[in-house]
Amino acid sequence: MPRLPVLFLLITVMLDAMGVGLIMPVMPDLIRDVQGGSLAQAALWGGVLSTTFAVMQFLFSPGLGNLSDHYGRRPVLLLSLLVMALDYLVMALAGSIWILLLGRVVGGITSATQATASACMADLSAPKDKAANFGLIGAAFGVGFVLGPLVGGMLGAWGPRAPFFAAAILAAANLAFGLLVLRETVKDRNRRPFTWARANPLRAFRAVSDLPGVGPLLWVFLIYSVALYVYPAIWAYFTQERFGWSTQMIGISLAVFGITMALVQGGLIRVALYRLGDRGTVICGLILDLISFGLIAMVTDGRLALALTPIAALGAVVTPALQGIMSQRASDDAQGELQGVLTSVHALAMILSPLMMTSTFAAFTGAAAPLHLPSAPFLLAMVLLGAALTLFLRTRPSAT
Repeated sequence: MPRLPVLFLLITVMLDAMGVGLIMPVMPDLIRDVQGGSLAQAALWGGVLSTTFAVMQFLFSPGLGNLSDHYGRRPVLLLSLLVMALDYLVMALAGSIWILLLGRVVGGITSATQATASACMADLSAPKDKAANFGLIGAAFGVGFVLGPLVGGMLGAWGPRAPFFAAAILAAANLAFGLLVLRETVKDRNRRPFTWARANPLRAFRAVSDLPGVGPLLWVFLIYSVALYVYPAIWAYFTQERFGWSTQMIGISLAVFGITMALVQGGLIRVALYRLGDRGTVICGLILDLISFGLIAMVTDGRLALALTPIAALGAVVTPALQGIMSQRASDDAQGELQGVLTSVHALAMILSPLMMTSTFAAFTGAAAPLHLPSAPFLLAMVLLGAALTLFLRTRPSAT
């Protein structure tokens, strides 16, 4: 693979993840700053903001993926970065919850960076290397996830808005770098016309699910994503409620998670794929997530929760392994559409999961809670992981 385009893709995803991670530790404080209310109420608003972002991503990701199949990866990536920088700036200056909501609408529409970068990586990869190279994308995301919460937690000492300014600067710097080094990977051989029908998320989902063996895997991907999103949806609220952690401590814990995830997706996944194959890697990852969520649900000591965080990250092998399986079944001129659909499926999970998890958290931590159980969302996630594992085991090995 050509090194400079791959390096740009990895830096793009890393900076994108870093921008997201920067704001995670301060979201509870920012929501209470502009809206007031209790932590439980802030969690509910956090769910609304996350779901709004995901709805926009679900609706527009297939269209952006198809645009990149026709017009190229470069313009889609660069335009997304431009609007992303402006969006973070608007959120940094927001004076009401409605401005934050508008920021999530715009951010969701333009958040095709990782999906388009994955499609570009697929363009540059041999079929047998796709799962491992998607692991590099995941590793880059993990590195950004490490740096983002650490810096965000430290910047949070200057106020809940400071990380948003930092995220805007990072997105703008990434845009400038992309203008200099990014070259187009869509050529005449893998270019296809854009059609509005394929931009329809339901139509695109049906087209991709018609590929041999892909339909059931899309359902596994959806259920798994709903369960896994308990971590970003609830962690800041859960750790404040159960352990009394500060934003700095939340940032450190998320950084530990990101370090392990980067190591897993950058290196361990290649060993897993070699030893276990794609199917065995998915099964092993799902089982590890089940175990880690169960342990997190039971702990009452913050130090033990921090020690368990790397175990939760070991399950990160599932996503690139599933991506690799499905990418091998899509033609070269449909990689953008496939990644757009996967982004939409993930976005659908982001629509469902924050509402489910934050509502569950609020129900079991509010004043009227029948039982004080901050870990209830992790127990719900375990049930979903069990369903995903059962469905995957029922798929024929020949389909994976």
